[in-house]
Formats: sequence, structure tokens, C-alpha cells
Amino acid sequence: MLIVGLGNPGSDYETTRHNIGFMVIDELNRRLHSTDVSKTAFLGNCYKSKNHFLLKPLTFMNLSGDSVIKVKNFYKQEDVVVIHDDLDLPYGSLRFKLGGGHGGHNGLKSIDANIGKEYIRVRMGIGKPEHKGEITSYVLGDFSSEQKEYLDAFVEESADAVAFLLEHTMQETSAKFARKAAPKKES
Repeated sequence: MLIVGLGNPGSDYETTRHNIGFMVIDELNRRLHSTDVSKTAFLGNCYKSKNHFLLKPLTFMNLSGDSVIKVKNFYKQEDVVVIHDDLDLPYGSLRFKLGGGHGGHNGLKSIDANIGKEYIRVRMGIGKPEHKGEITSYVLGDFSSEQKEYLDAFVEESADAVAFLLEHTMQETSAKFARKAAPKKES
């Protein structure tokens, strides 16, 4: 299975909402003690753990599919999982979906164009800004201080879900890990 976390390369984007997919891949690499198998041709950082591959495309979001298709074809991977931020879900929510539309997400648009739409999406809710005109600055902005309080747990729970998915169906994973929003803080 090829597991892709979406984000943008570089320290300017490291802690942004758009990079939450990269954060989950980093957590999975830490847990799985993956081996770096990156090649320049992959256009990304690629890691291997047992018979699974983890990928952080370094093409910037709009061209993520260019990296995904190269690794998918090189390692002959049929099953692809893409972990990404989702503006349409409340912050802290976690959803799983096979196929479907891209919802305006440029990383998903690029992947759809390169490999088609039949891959599993791990949708991590980041909420949305008050005004539509603020979308770019919102996704490329850092998490709010309130969101940061749950961020580490959110990334860890999402990594738990993806690790579970490696040995279970998407339906089983969804039943166990789907969440509608971040847990409420106790007063």
C-alpha cells in the first residue's frame, strides 16, 4: 500500500494547516521505523516499512500527483491512501472515503488527474475561515492557539487510524476512528 501525506515542502509551511498530511506521515515514520528509499525521480521523500510505502510529495500541493504516480508505478502499488486537510469538515474531525470529488483541494485534483479517483482518502478536518476570500491564507496559515491544544493528539489518532487501516478494511477503520470534531475541552 502507498500512503501519501499531502503538504508543501519547506520550513515556511511546516506548521500550516495544509501540511497536516505531512505531520501524520512523520508520526507514522517515527512509529514504524521506516527506511528512506527516496530517489530524485520520485519528486518526494519516500519511506518503506515492511511492504508499505509512505510518501511526502515535495512538488508543492498543486503537483502532488506527479510524485504519487512515479512512486505508485515504480513500486507497482495498486492501493493508495491519501491523508489530507479538509476545509469542509470541522477542526478535529476524521473521515474516510473511497473515491469521490476533490472538493476544490488542489492536491487531490493533481492526484485525480494522475491516478484517477479510486483511492482511499483520510480526510482531516481543519475547519474553514469566516470569509471565502481568506481560504488561501487560512490553509497556508498556522493552527490557532486553541487548535494547537489538540493538534498533537489529532495527528497521533490519525496515525493510529492509518496504521489500523494497513491491516483492516476502510469500513472497519471508519467504524473505529471516524470523529465528527475535536473533543470538547473540559471546563
